[in-house]
Amino acid sequence: MQIDYYFATISPFTYLTGTRLEEMAQRHGATITYKPLSIMDLFARTGGTPPKDRHPSRQEYRLIDMQRSADRLGMPINLKPAHWPTNPAPSSYAIIAAARDGSGDIGALVAGLTRACWAEERDIAEDDVIADALEAAGFDRSLVNSGMMEGAETYARNLEEAVDAGVFGAPFFIVGDERFWGQNSLDDLEALLAKG
Repeated sequence: MQIDYYFATISPFTYLTGTRLEEMAQRHGATITYKPLSIMDLFARTGGTPPKDRHPSRQEYRLIDMQRSADRLGMPINLKPAHWPTNPAPSSYAIIAAARDGSGDIGALVAGLTRACWAEERDIAEDDVIADALEAAGFDRSLVNSGMMEGAETYARNLEEAVDAGVFGAPFFIVGDERFWGQNSLDDLEALLAKG
């Protein structure tokens, strides 16, 4: 089975997905197509509201939900990281270049970049932070500046595909006609994969 994985490198809920998606795909013989996108542009296109523009009660509950999820998963999280929001494009372009390169572990790269933002107080728009994540995931550091034009085109195309597929948040997983929103939907996704 094929999983289309739409995500944003600045999304705390992408961070909280960790590598559970990859572990699940391996258990069930599924493949993953990684589709990083601009979450703020997705919100604008699909009726979402950026966190800073939400009602205070929604902003407060978002932080409660993030902390609860992190505690349940045993993952460290800084609810108000120093470098958020930051420009997600450079890290997304690096993921696109790494997927094309294929020499390392894409799941580990996504987890490393989101962890850098949400647990390590690092700015994932900076080349050295991206290069460190690439290297840790088994890729060459030079991919940080590889295929920028193709990365930009793919990044924009991912947004268009997401809107057309009914995606409105991140992380978002699509298998065939089935859609799953949020890291807390992974159990439902696994139930589908288990059916074959």
